[in-house]
This record gives sequence, structure tokens and C-alpha cells, in this order.
Amino acid sequence: MKTPEAQQNHLGSNYTHVVRDAINFGINVIGLLLASNEINGKKMYSLACNTDITLQAMAELKKLRAAGKNVAVVGEVNSNMPFMYGDAVIEGREVDILLEGPQYNYQLFGPPKDAVALKDHMIGLHVSSLIKDGGTIQVGIGSLGDAIVAGLAMRNDHHDTYLEVMEKAGVLKRYESLIKEYGDTGHFNQGLYGSSEMFVDAFMQMYKKKILKRKVFDSIPLMKLVNAGKLAADNIPKDIIDQLISMKAIHEKLEEDDFNFLTEFGILKKGLEFKKGTISDGAAKYSTDLSDDNNRKEIRKLLGKELLGGKVILGAFFIGPRDFYNSLNAMSEEERQLFGMSGVEKVNQLYGGEELRALQRKNGRFVNAGMIANLFGAVASDQLEDGRVVSGIGGQYNFVSMAHALPDARLIMMIRSTRGSGKTLKSNIVFSYGHCSVPKHLRDIIVTEYGIADLRGKPDKDVIMEMIKVSDSRFQDELLAQAKKAKKVPQHYEIPEECRHNLPGKYESVLKPYQAEGYFQPFPFGTDLTDDEIALGGSLKAMKALAQGTPLKLVSGLLTELVRPIPKKAARYLEMMELAKPGSVKEKLLRKMVVFALRNHKKL
Repeated sequence: MKTPEAQQNHLGSNYTHVVRDAINFGINVIGLLLASNEINGKKMYSLACNTDITLQAMAELKKLRAAGKNVAVVGEVNSNMPFMYGDAVIEGREVDILLEGPQYNYQLFGPPKDAVALKDHMIGLHVSSLIKDGGTIQVGIGSLGDAIVAGLAMRNDHHDTYLEVMEKAGVLKRYESLIKEYGDTGHFNQGLYGSSEMFVDAFMQMYKKKILKRKVFDSIPLMKLVNAGKLAADNIPKDIIDQLISMKAIHEKLEEDDFNFLTEFGILKKGLEFKKGTISDGAAKYSTDLSDDNNRKEIRKLLGKELLGGKVILGAFFIGPRDFYNSLNAMSEEERQLFGMSGVEKVNQLYGGEELRALQRKNGRFVNAGMIANLFGAVASDQLEDGRVVSGIGGQYNFVSMAHALPDARLIMMIRSTRGSGKTLKSNIVFSYGHCSVPKHLRDIIVTEYGIADLRGKPDKDVIMEMIKVSDSRFQDELLAQAKKAKKVPQHYEIPEECRHNLPGKYESVLKPYQAEGYFQPFPFGTDLTDDEIALGGSLKAMKALAQGTPLKLVSGLLTELVRPIPKKAARYLEMMELAKPGSVKEKLLRKMVVFALRNHKKL
């Protein structure tokens, strides 16, 4: 954020427009990290973790090559990369330069997980009540994503405790009607389907917890039957052929395309042959003229037991900790095929397959994070009001659009109510802001640690009131005064008493007692970090917060530390930081800072 070169050369683009803009920018070479596997006796390759823009980019480079341009596609095969299916599978001829050998089988990068603060856990609990069983979920990477899944896992696996916490936090009573209409607090009997550009560890944890288990199929008639409750992934009814004929999904006199469709999805069992108007099951033969009632009854003997080709998620790329990659690699090929990979042009939007994708993504809950929200419901997620870019916008535009396009979907934007500490504490909910990623006319649901603001279809005065209700109480009076000054809310309006105590102690008093029972942990699904690394990282973060909030306390503490001896307990931490034997004055000062950070965080 503080690098001029990066700020000046940032090219802002929605995820689904990246390839277009990259080609216009002059890109003519792309590199791919690949997996390899043998399929039907032929060596095949998988784009695996990077189908997102590469599928479309390869197609565009092919057009440039046909027009006489010089282009190249370079692939590097890594045996540690999970071989993923769906649209990720390609042939070697689609790659110009293929790098393969033991030197390329390095350990895949796994970013360390961010710790989940109690504030984030409270946001996750609020979001968990807005997810319908049998619906669709999209979540992102980071602590808020882990917090959501932790809330969903608690709801599913520890239901009584979940309801108890939600009752104590006032969520069930305060948002009873909203939860009843758009959410749920029960078990995940049908399960969820994942539709997300980022297939991250949060989805793997949902899969392991048997929450991510709703299968979807790439067939409009099958999805219509599944959604109507007339067909299930694990139960093919006896009258399925009759239903498909009445829907005109197959012909009354089966043709070869009909037979292929029925066998591809497991409606007809494996091992059958279609030839000259008959279906052969070994020596037995069955007529394909299903206008005859007897033939319809006879063909029921050939029905399969469960649908084939179902997916529990469609993702565009993945990244995660070592356990995430190990879990995928440990799966059978059949199980791994449940996780489909495709390009963002398919994952992040409805265009090009509107009817099917709408059927698959029923009750979609598109959950994204923002940095700052104004009282009118607009959200800034990628840039500060002075123009400095904090992060790429990614696919947020697409998920916002989908949430409004699908009749039963909702967009959920998560905002931490404050940032900083001490004298630098600031509200992330403001009256106005000089930039927005999600404009006010696309506002929907905003969640903070203090509650849920349902903004869709409401006039400005009601939106402002809802936003103030979920803001930190230390800033509520100022926000209300600004709104009244602008004549955007009635002068007689007062903030309800139940919302006047939005302070960290409000949710901490509810959640902390449950930590002893294993709930609301900083790393609810484990971490690759050691205990010492966690302690050191937390100490340094706390010292940074101290520098921003109460710098005089930091200076005083450091001055005191200069004349104190180095405690023996600090040795292992200093070894990690390569400061055990400082070779310069600078390193000696850094060593003292690390010791102060550990002591201040009560780790020594």
C-alpha cells in the first residue's frame, strides 16, 4: 500500500474481466502449475489450482496464434499438486513448453492462517444464522471465512450449545423474522453446495464436517427434479424415466443421445449397450420404444442406484495450508471428482448458462468482506478514499450482481465495526466516504460483530437507522448527529436502548466462557504454525497495536527494557528471529523490542 510503483501501476479489473484487460495490455505468455494423471491409458494434465483465468487466457492466446502473433503457454508439473477434475483437465498438446521432473516437485506454498479474534467469531455467528440448509454458500479466505465455518460447524455438531450462545447474544430474538425468512439455525440435513471463486480450507472443513454435501448436476431437467424433491442424488425413483419423458428431457423412443445422457448421470446402470433400437444388458435385451407401457416397466430393471457426476463445489482456484493439499491428495479419484474446477467466467457469473446455474445456486448466500461502509449501505473493499489501493477487487462485483439477479439469493457483506485501538480507534461505519466498491443501490445485508443490518428495499432513513444499530456505540452519537444535520433521518429519532451498548465487552462476555469448552478458538481448524510462532506473532501484533494506540506506553516500556537482562525464556524466540547473537547495534535494539513484545503480551 505504501509502494509508489505498485500504486501507480495497479490495473483495476473485475475478476471476470482480467483476461480481456491482460490481452489488451499485451500479455502473450502464461505459466501454469499442473498436476498429471493417467486417464483411460492416456497421460492427462490438470490445471488444478489455477483454472480461474487460465482456461480463458489459453483460448485467447490460441486466437492470437492463429492471427500470426507469437505466444507461448508454459506448464510446470508438480507431483504434489492434487489432480482436479471438471474443466481443469487438459491434454499436453495445449501446452507449448512442459517442465517435468523431480526438481519441480517442491512443497506447495501454504499461507499461514490468520487468527480468528472473538470479534470475528461474533460476525461468523451472525452470518451462520442466515445460511439455509439445502442452499449455496460462497465465502472467502481469511479469519472471517474460518469464523463463518466455525459457526456453521457449531450449529450442526453442537446444536444445543449453538442455540444457547445465540440466545444469550440476543441474535435469535432480535432477528427472528429475518432468520425465519432467509436463514436457518437447524442441522444441515440436505447440506450446502459451494459456488466460490476461492476453494479454500473453509470449504474443506465444511466438507469434513458433512456440511458441504449437497450435490448439483450439469443438467437442467435433473436439477429441476432435484430442487422439486422428486429426485435425490442417492435415490433414483422408479418413475424417473416417465418424469423425464413428460419433461421432454428425453424422447419417448430413446435415441443414442438419450441413452448416453441416462448412463452418464447413472439413471441407467453401468455396463449397458445401445444398438439398433435396443438396450443390451448381457444377454437380455430391452426395447427403447417407451410409448409402450410394458417396455417402460421393463426398463426399470436397468435403473441405477444413485446419480453420477455430482459436484459439492465449483471453484476457480484454490490455496490453503499443507493439510488442505494433503486432504485432496489422500482422496480417491472418485471422491476428488466431487470438487469441480472451472474458470471465473463460469464460477462467478450466470451469463452463458443462466437457467442451469440459477437452479444449481438456489438460496445462494454470497458472503464477502469489506473495509468500510457508509450509513447509506455503500461499501469500500479495495481502495482508500485518497486513491491508494489496498487489494484487488477480485470477484466481489460478480457476487454482488448474482445476489441481486437470483430470486432467492442474498449478499452478505461483513464489516468489522472498528479498526485501531486507543487513541487511533476509528469507526469502520462512517457517514460518507470518498470511495465505494459496492454502491448504495446494490446494498443488501451488512453484518458486524454487533448485529445484522438488512438494507435491501429500504428507504435511506431506515438504512441509516439500521447501520447505526450495528455500529460501535462510541461512534453512534456522532453518526446520528451527522445524519440529522443532513436531514436524512427524523430529528426526533433516538437509537434504541438495546443497541446503545455495542462495545467489545458485549460479545466478549457471551463468548469467553465457552472458550474453556473448546469453542471460539483463535485457530478453530488448526494451523501449520507452532505454538512458539503463534506466541511470537501475537506478541508482535500486540506491540504494533500499542504503537498505534498508546505510543507513550510503548516508548516507556522499551526504555525500561533497555536496562533489563534478557530472560532465558526468550532464547527460543530470539533464535527464531535470528537475534540470539546480535551483530550490530540495530540487531541489539531489535532483540530488546522482541523481548518487550513478548513480555508485554505475557509470554515471558
